[in-house]
Amino acid sequence: MGIGVSVFLLAVGAVLTFAVHSHVPTTNLGMVGVILMIAGGIGLVAALAFAAMHRRGPVATRERIVEHDSVRGA
Repeated sequence: MGIGVSVFLLAVGAVLTFAVHSHVPTTNLGMVGVILMIAGGIGLVAALAFAAMHRRGPVATRERIVEHDSVRGA
């Protein structure tokens, strides 16, 4: 699940929870909205963590060059 899908789930869940005031006898639309918002929030956190992990890239290290006395001519 990407960032876009997560934001979409959050938006649909918020609309169902706060803006829809119709009565469906077999379904609680407020609860469905809350579940969608929770799923979208978890997906958003996971997508951002996954993107941050790949954004770092490989770690570059610098090796210290040590000159020996025989190389310097001493």
